[in-house]
Amino acid sequence: MARDGQRRNLYGRRQGRPLRAGRRALLEARLPDLQVALPDPPGRLAAGALFDPLPDRLFLEIGFGGGEHLAWQMGRHPDAGFIAAEYFITGVASLLDQLPAEPPPHLRLYIGDARDLMECLPDALFDKIFILFPDPWPKRRHHKRRLIQAATVDLLARLLKDGGALRFASDDPSYLAWALQRLTAHPALQWQARRPADWRQRPEDWPATRYEQKALAAGRRPAFLRFRRRPRREAETGG
Repeated sequence: MARDGQRRNLYGRRQGRPLRAGRRALLEARLPDLQVALPDPPGRLAAGALFDPLPDRLFLEIGFGGGEHLAWQMGRHPDAGFIAAEYFITGVASLLDQLPAEPPPHLRLYIGDARDLMECLPDALFDKIFILFPDPWPKRRHHKRRLIQAATVDLLARLLKDGGALRFASDDPSYLAWALQRLTAHPALQWQARRPADWRQRPEDWPATRYEQKALAAGRRPAFLRFRRRPRREAETGG
């Protein structure tokens, strides 16, 4: 449910099979210390309300699925702060199961529609934003549920620091074309591809996820898109 009371219809079910007792216990024990609460009444969250002290680098992952990519990035960048949004509670439990017993000090989780969180965050907050294999909603009547919409791309551009990176992956050709059209149309985002290998091959600092493995097993070829946030003065002047 959107914060203005209008249903956004981005997600389907919230949970798959019932969680095992161990994972239910993980959620109860760890999630309260990691969750981000939206401001009430609605407004902007101060960066200091997320982390104290605020790390020099912040990453956002939207829809982290089973959490393997997020856990890998956290291990690779122990000095960075991570904010991650996921609606599917089974994925949240999977992520918590991969983390050490002591909750990481620089991790915050939002359980719900990522856009509700993004709308509350301050400008130029993130060095990197990851959107990996979002639900493609392949039926035409469901395209309005796709995460990549013009308003969401505006949010992504607002939240990225100048020179920051946006990474998007999909194995659905229709959604790939949809996303490319909307992302490349935004004046603040510059697609980094110079040759086919730049989007056909996953970079070394971009680990494989279960969704990529499922796509390859089914004969689908994922695409890996990388965008850079143009400096704000350059984007505003069209340079």
